[in-house]
Amino acid sequence: MFKNLVASAVFAGVAVGVIAAALQFWLVTPLLLEGELYETGARVHFSTDGSTQSEAGHPALFTEPMRDLMTVGFNMVAFTGFALFLAVGFALSERGGHMVTARKGLIWGMAGFIAVQLAPAIGLPPELPGTVAADVELRQIWWICTVLVTAVGLGLIAFGPTLAGVGGAVLIALPHLIGAPHLDTYFGVAAPELAAHFATASLGTSAATWVLLGLFTATLWVKFKDA
Repeated sequence: MFKNLVASAVFAGVAVGVIAAALQFWLVTPLLLEGELYETGARVHFSTDGSTQSEAGHPALFTEPMRDLMTVGFNMVAFTGFALFLAVGFALSERGGHMVTARKGLIWGMAGFIAVQLAPAIGLPPELPGTVAADVELRQIWWICTVLVTAVGLGLIAFGPTLAGVGGAVLIALPHLIGAPHLDTYFGVAAPELAAHFATASLGTSAATWVLLGLFTATLWVKFKDA
């Protein structure tokens, strides 16, 4: 089982990591590079004359090969780690009598997206470079706690009895009832339209890659198990 677990996670994680990097280069990186123009002051949106207009458009892509390679490598490592968690979940699920299929893998992938990306983004949405925010340690603690309790809550809803499902729903809501750490004022330097586009593109890309990760990991899990 351990061999199947690791093999399915590695193959799925590497494949999805490459796909994730490609989607990011297409949808997210241009917005990120444009945001960096505002971060460095090369472009100003809220100018001294009161105008709220600024030039639109991102710098040329693929001008920093090392940075691009790091993006691909980071995605491969990150999604391999996420796939490993999914594979462990598959093993525990099957021990409890819930057989894993490729179709169920899609649901697992969506649940992973909800826990790791969507739920934290409700309180701390993806931010452009240069965005001033609350203390990073407070945000990290809130983010980690939100991921953990959301994952546990989804597990209770999916596999537990009715009362456990109610408890899972309470767990999922708890971080948002407490509230994410935020400043009392706004300090954005980039165009609000760009920030909104960046947040939606980031979440949309994450949703697609997590669904693929669940599908690939479950498909390989079943294949290696039956081999």
